[in-house]
Amino acid sequence: MNGVSVLIIILAILVVGIYVIYVNLIQKKNKALEAFSSIDVQLKRRYDLIPNLLKIANKFMNHEKELLTKITELRSAANAFKADPNNAKEILELDKLISQKMQELKISLENYPELKSDKTMLEAMQAYDKQEEYIAAARRFYNAAVLNLNNCVEIFPSSIVASWLKINKMPFFEANQSEKQNINANDFF
Repeated sequence: MNGVSVLIIILAILVVGIYVIYVNLIQKKNKALEAFSSIDVQLKRRYDLIPNLLKIANKFMNHEKELLTKITELRSAANAFKADPNNAKEILELDKLISQKMQELKISLENYPELKSDKTMLEAMQAYDKQEEYIAAARRFYNAAVLNLNNCVEIFPSSIVASWLKINKMPFFEANQSEKQNINANDFF
């Protein structure tokens, strides 16, 4: 083998290596975007359930108007966001606020035995709780996909290809403080 053949082989290996890294990055980016879209779908389903819950609760909860109004405002703001990874931080922050307010609503329901025993409200809360499970699963899927992408974006040599392609890290979904610690129901009464 002469020097030219060795150079051609090295160049071929380098090109194939860069291509493999490129494909891997694109796959991971697309997986993270798919996971983000999955969260968006689940959040939209949650937002569709909220008006029904609020209508039912509104019949009984005269003293909780401020909370019901705040949840309605947050839901409207969430529906205004376009599912775009560039808005991921804002969407995830808004989701945390909605989760917190819905948790407050669930705790407030404890003060209304007639509402807690209402069949329609029970069914609505069960549907909402089931939706929360779907959202939690979508969050786990999203965080796993983001971890894979972020690792590739940060670790050499794929970090070089990622910077050439302008592929950036994506934010993780993080639980807010109220989800990290136990809730004291006395804080709401």
